[in-house]
Amino acid sequence: MRRAIRAILFSLFLCSTVIGHTRYKSITWAAFKRSGPDLKQIGWLATKSSGEIQSSPWSVGCEALDRDYADFSGYKDYVGQLGVKHGRLQSGWAKCEKEKGVYDFDWLDRHVDGLNEQGVEPWICLCYGNPLYGSGMRLGAAIFTSGDTMAAWCRYVEATVSRYKHVVREWEVWNEPKGAESGEVYTHLLIRTVESIKKVQPDATILALSVHRFSPGVVLEFPRNVLDILKAKGKLNIVDYVTYHPYTRNPDECYPMVDRLRELVRSYNPEIKLYQGECGCPSILEWGHALSHYPWTEYSQAKWVLRRMAGDRVRNIRSSVFTIIDLHYPNMLQSFGLLRANLLYEIMYKRPLFYGVQHMAGFFDGTVRSKAELKYTSTSDRKMTVAGFEKENRPVVLIWYNDQIPTDDLKWDWVDLDIENIHFIDPVYAEMITGKVYEIDQSTWKNDGQHTRFEKLPVWDSPVMIAERSLVAMRRE
Repeated sequence: MRRAIRAILFSLFLCSTVIGHTRYKSITWAAFKRSGPDLKQIGWLATKSSGEIQSSPWSVGCEALDRDYADFSGYKDYVGQLGVKHGRLQSGWAKCEKEKGVYDFDWLDRHVDGLNEQGVEPWICLCYGNPLYGSGMRLGAAIFTSGDTMAAWCRYVEATVSRYKHVVREWEVWNEPKGAESGEVYTHLLIRTVESIKKVQPDATILALSVHRFSPGVVLEFPRNVLDILKAKGKLNIVDYVTYHPYTRNPDECYPMVDRLRELVRSYNPEIKLYQGECGCPSILEWGHALSHYPWTEYSQAKWVLRRMAGDRVRNIRSSVFTIIDLHYPNMLQSFGLLRANLLYEIMYKRPLFYGVQHMAGFFDGTVRSKAELKYTSTSDRKMTVAGFEKENRPVVLIWYNDQIPTDDLKWDWVDLDIENIHFIDPVYAEMITGKVYEIDQSTWKNDGQHTRFEKLPVWDSPVMIAERSLVAMRRE
């Protein structure tokens, strides 16, 4: 009898574990799916795995594994579901070299090979020091200046590049140099590191600077200093991309600063491009890290990131979403993840943002060309972005309100909208978070030369897409 009771209790425990973790449902995703404008739904956007997509500008963050803030084996398969073609890793000198001169790359092998197996190309940020050589190994640690430490770092860089050059083509030099770090210190590190990379992989692509102090009057100080030094040394050609991390509460407010950064970089070398190398949004109110001290939710998080993705895409800027999963920092469980995790590093559920990234990455792959922001007139008193694209020589637009921080509201305004220099034949409407695709009644839109006018078009503070029906692959729910 006791044995039977124990068996029943054990079975109940197993059931509760399954229900509590692998079968947990997101109430915010359920609310998103119940929501939608009052249009006739005709399907759901089809999604693609990373292996099904040939090329793409999208990346997802798989950072902080060097400090064991997440468990890669638990989320590896989810990366390929997203449809992104790139994944950012951090190299972890201190984790690779725990004994001077002895390198253990087994942990990093699993991450590099795991992304590659998913059809995702890893790019590696070479960053953080090693206590063996008197340098800090965490975010914000000062860059080392000792000659012996620099020599050890260069040996480590050469060993890392040698091991992964068959898979990794792109290398970023350091993550978010300390706010007070001088341009001279960083530039010395950059030059020495690039020399070590190119010694092993001459055709490597170099990403640099990781600009993160993103506020007016500040954003240009550090890159200008670094570029001045590189110019003086005749080294401007060693950088292929300048990376930046634009954390602003309204995601659209960063773009005037991004434009100034791009102009600055081009003034030194027009061949250097920008790469939005890390940016995301919390899903709860947090008291530390980026975008803290604001009551974010899973509703506003999804809207925020899709606006960042859409804004980057229309500007032809490669873009990485931070981060695939909640990170377990020493002082907190950060809530930026596309996947919600618990304190045991277990995945609880996919956040609404996960599905939104799937829809953006699946449709706006490398076959889509930006046509820049389009001019428009509307009956709304709110400012919006109308982003123009072309896919298979047919028009696509993304539309969203850009003038406020994303809200938790699941409601749309009905707007008359006239878009210049666009001509549709048979358009449909898609909401990009849920992936719901709707019919557009023929009586509510018309072409006027190269303009298209829509009457009572649903608009809100997250991207919606209008595209030719023939471009929109659909699935059942």
